[in-house]
Amino acid sequence: MEHPVDFNKTYDVVIAGGGNAALCAAIAARRAGASVAIVEKAPRFYRGGNTRHTRNMRCAHDSATETLSGPYTEEEFFDDLLRVTQGNTDENLARMMIHQSKDMLNWIVEQGVRFQPSLGGTLSLGRTNSFFLGGGRAMLSALYRTAEGLGVHMTYEAEVTDLEMDGPRFVAAEVTTPNGKRRLVAKGLVAASGGFEANIDWLKEGWGEIAENFLIRGTPYNRGSLLRTLIGKGMTQIGDPTQCHAVAIDARAPKYDGGIITRLDCVVFGIVVNKHCQRFYDEGEDIWPKRYAIWGRLVAAQPDQIAYIIFDARALKLFMPSLFPPITGTSIEDLAGKLGLDPARLRETVDGFNAAVQPGQFDDTILDGCHTEGLEPAKTNWARRIEQGPFYAYPVRPGITFTYLGVKVDAEARVQLADGGRAENIWAAGEIMAGNVLGRGYAAGIGMTIGSVFGRIAGEGAGKHASR
Repeated sequence: MEHPVDFNKTYDVVIAGGGNAALCAAIAARRAGASVAIVEKAPRFYRGGNTRHTRNMRCAHDSATETLSGPYTEEEFFDDLLRVTQGNTDENLARMMIHQSKDMLNWIVEQGVRFQPSLGGTLSLGRTNSFFLGGGRAMLSALYRTAEGLGVHMTYEAEVTDLEMDGPRFVAAEVTTPNGKRRLVAKGLVAASGGFEANIDWLKEGWGEIAENFLIRGTPYNRGSLLRTLIGKGMTQIGDPTQCHAVAIDARAPKYDGGIITRLDCVVFGIVVNKHCQRFYDEGEDIWPKRYAIWGRLVAAQPDQIAYIIFDARALKLFMPSLFPPITGTSIEDLAGKLGLDPARLRETVDGFNAAVQPGQFDDTILDGCHTEGLEPAKTNWARRIEQGPFYAYPVRPGITFTYLGVKVDAEARVQLADGGRAENIWAAGEIMAGNVLGRGYAAGIGMTIGSVFGRIAGEGAGKHASR
């Protein structure tokens, strides 16, 4: 049974947002004895932000489980994070998050979420990532069901658009609803309202006009209004406005909310060319889960922010396909014509690649060392001649998942002030503070880890604060 938010009531904790981080915070605060109100911008059907599109969460664990094929130590997790961020992370917060992620596998199950054994086509994540039974929507439904059962109050199509402050202390939220602005008083605030990836004008501030060609993989409701407000109220900004989780997705995807089914995982099995039929990066640099999130940025740097993944019949069954079928040609020239590319140029690029491929034993499950020589850029793994028709291609554009510019937090998820102090009663969790851990780069499932761990910490902290 749902409990509507009562704007005439003073709550212990108000939570802005309705995704994984917000729900973990709400449940943790409620279990700490606090009265809790969730304010979600989206309509009820679209509640949950980007969590609706997720599939898994990365957590450290010491041994294999029913749903994980082997151990994934805290140190290995940190090494993976360090590699993808190239050191752009707060080590103390990152290590704390990784340590607490070990318990999340049990805690989140206690909240009703179920995991499944990893399936084929899951980017070789069976050892490191736990997959939600039924995907992100099922995970969200479980958390909402638990929150509702605990008596958490909720309102939809409502957005926190301003904050009433008394120095470093939060007093009340201005909530814009379909019926006008309302004042919601609470003893504490958890900001869990996502990034600003759906705000194209804000993206342009960092990226320039090329942001018009970006596709937004997730919710159209993450526009960053609360983030703007927090920064404007003196909270410490952290992160680069151009850093984000950006992958190469099918260029035929909708502008918003295409989700996981528009992502393409076939880069490693072919070559990627721009509109001038030129390769521009090593497609076989590393295993895909550690490199897939660099390709959005790479495509963004190409003319017109468009690229094409080219492969042959041998690769067709090696990856999970996009929602859209690949474009097919009986020859490279035929394929080029259907893509609107110069047939002679594409033929020249493919022939040059084929000539550079060295003999080797192709193995898509490991770094197989099959490589090119005398080619720039080289392909260092899974280099195999593109010669067996029919030939296939996917057009791709940058798909932005979430942004890393956010507010700085401490190990208690408390928001830090620009003057060196910290907010007395404001916490943050999820995408709105992800830049503390993710200065750049991405590895599969880390976004859910950040949301779950910091959501729980924030909720527990806010709940305890209210009981003082």
